[in-house]
Amino acid sequence: MSEKSFPAQPQQQPGIQERMVPQPDSGEQEYRGCGKLSGKAAIITGGDSGIGRAVAIAFAREGADVAFAYLEEEQDADATRKLVEQAGVKCITFRGDVGNEGFCRDIIEASAAEFGKLDILVNNAGEQHYTDAIEDITSEQLERTFRTNIFAYFYMAKAALRHMTKGGRIINTTSVTAYKGNPKLLDYSSTKGAIVAFTRSLALSVAERGIMVNAVAPGPIWTPLIPATFPDEKVEQFGENVLLKRAGQPNEISHSYVFLASEGASYMTGQVLHPNGGTIVGS
Repeated sequence: MSEKSFPAQPQQQPGIQERMVPQPDSGEQEYRGCGKLSGKAAIITGGDSGIGRAVAIAFAREGADVAFAYLEEEQDADATRKLVEQAGVKCITFRGDVGNEGFCRDIIEASAAEFGKLDILVNNAGEQHYTDAIEDITSEQLERTFRTNIFAYFYMAKAALRHMTKGGRIINTTSVTAYKGNPKLLDYSSTKGAIVAFTRSLALSVAERGIMVNAVAPGPIWTPLIPATFPDEKVEQFGENVLLKRAGQPNEISHSYVFLASEGASYMTGQVLHPNGGTIVGS
């Protein structure tokens, strides 16, 4: 391997974790639970790989039953399912496009029926495309990115709230790009800004019901979206421009989701956590 952070490794969207070099650290070996989510039931979108896989593993090892949705990455999804089940909890999976509202309703209803309740929703599925200029963003790409990254969050939350009671948690994945922008990820960054506003507004909307809504805004994290999005030279340099001079691993981010899902965050709503390698942004 070169002195760069990662070797060039082009992939097709949405990216396959099994093919990445080096493999992301999703906490398979390191994460040790202590019952913070014992007896809870959680749904995670984009749970087959990357941050979603790490959150699924962490939730399971903290005692939660886990359902997760994925687009089409069967091998990654199967690996995640096995890791979750090894923790001794239930795991159900759903293949499909969260940009479709009917699919989102099906995920929620089937999960609530299987688990008998729904305590935690993690909106995490994401899509991004590297584009040189706004003139190069087609209407199809724009709609696709917004459907995956923000429409789906609305759809999932709308369906989940029918089953959530006092103490329920909704955790949305936004990004450091919501705060600092990215000229090559214009549509993606726009959706991440929308997620921040959605998080704050939904928190205001459901506070009287005792349901907390928060978000996590990761910085550069080594996930399948990276080799599937960026040109080779950007992959090789990925993460070098943050204060800690490296990309983060999914396992380093999953702890933020566990915190927001646990009793430790019982007095937090409408907030955003920033595990981003040291980039200082407005909250």
